[in-house]
Amino acid sequence: EARRLYQAGDFTAAAEAYGRAAQAHAAAGDALSAAEMRNNQAVSLLRGKQPAAALAALQGTDGVFEQAGDLRRQGMALANLAGALEALKRKNEAVEYYRRAGDVLEKAGEGDLRVEIMQLLAVHYLRQGKFFDAVLALQSGLAGVKNPTPRQKLFKKLLFLRLWR
Repeated sequence: EARRLYQAGDFTAAAEAYGRAAQAHAAAGDALSAAEMRNNQAVSLLRGKQPAAALAALQGTDGVFEQAGDLRRQGMALANLAGALEALKRKNEAVEYYRRAGDVLEKAGEGDLRVEIMQLLAVHYLRQGKFFDAVLALQSGLAGVKNPTPRQKLFKKLLFLRLWR
């Protein structure tokens, strides 16, 4: 139900449904599924322009995934935390969480997801006027891609040329 509501663009109702699902999983003793539902709830809340509620929903989820050794979901939870912090204008904290998310996703071997996170970090830097930091974030993200797409290959070349000219 929550997924259907989200896909229909009813983010408030989706967030409520994900919250109920998280409570049900927690009551059943399934902490991993509860944390996953809370992450989905947070994404719905962010899309619904409720970053403070999203941040509250995310609290502790990265630790649940870390304890389970699920680096992929831990990285995604950290990235979601960064997004909520950025929406709340807590820029320095957001940068730290984007970096942590990138590090965890690199350890997980999730190069493609890491590229996405590093692109978000680069956009964050560009908004602050930190062009060089943005370029470094993009290069770092692209460096971990094992099989780059033609677009990523081109981007790597452009970044290399831009830095050394």
